Amino acid sequence: MSGKIYQAKHAQGNSIEGECLSASDGFSARYDLDRLKGVFSRPAHKLFGESYKDKILVLDAAKGGVASAWMLYEMKSRNICPLAIIFNAVNPILAQGAAHADIPMLSGFDCDITQAIKSGSRLRIDPMDKTVEVL
Repeated sequence: MSGKIYQAKHAQGNSIEGECLSASDGFSARYDLDRLKGVFSRPAHKLFGESYKDKILVLDAAKGGVASAWMLYEMKSRNICPLAIIFNAVNPILAQGAAHADIPMLSGFDCDITQAIKSGSRLRIDPMDKTVEVL
């Protein structure tokens, strides 16, 4: 829905615009991604085969711990990373990993954000205002 703005409870990073990939699935940089090819590689993942490079990811929940967190930094250092990540729920370790990698992240909405925002939508995220706008 164009022009709709969603308010997050938590946000960090810089403002950015881009196309999104959305799925009611979790996110683990360690188990869900081929970090060399830049695609979702776990066959059971709803975004299997999709490229996450330069996309805003809209996903249900962060999975994993320290390995997923440092992998975000490694992905950013090779420029094969998402533009930003939007979650219904995120854990503190992945939030720290995103901050270290300078990948904007928002989480905690009054709705299921994976149902509200469809893949292919163009988004503007503003972590300072804690907002996601569908353009």
